[in-house]
Amino acid sequence: MTKLFRILFIALFIIGCDSEDTQRNPYLQELGFRFDINTNLPLYSPLTNTGNALYFPEHNGGIRGFFVMNLGFDNYIAFEASCPNHAPNDCSTMKLNGSTVICSCEDYEYTLANGLMINRPDGIKVYDLLNYRTQVSGNVISVFN
Repeated sequence: MTKLFRILFIALFIIGCDSEDTQRNPYLQELGFRFDINTNLPLYSPLTNTGNALYFPEHNGGIRGFFVMNLGFDNYIAFEASCPNHAPNDCSTMKLNGSTVICSCEDYEYTLANGLMINRPDGIKVYDLLNYRTQVSGNVISVFN
């Protein structure tokens, strides 16, 4: 019986260690930061409406800053503003376009609703947006990594 458990444990360990699932983005390093957004302030009040998104420059956190979007019901999502499909450079800071962001280097477009690339090219491995964690406490949204 113990031999069966050992074999089962080893098999599960090998299956669970699939390197494809745990591969990190080679272009973007993960920086530790925390930024608090008080939605009572007029500058950040657009985030009180569902579907609205704002850009926060890099001095607030992230590599090239980050985007925050209100998904409704006190649910917010945040993503890195540097395009995830090449190393940060002069054109890699993405531009906010409603509920999407666009990288001017290759015109890659991503949705802020879930961070996925919209115009995914065939045959090329691409990365989706780097996600940051969010936490809501009253009128304050904390974005951190």
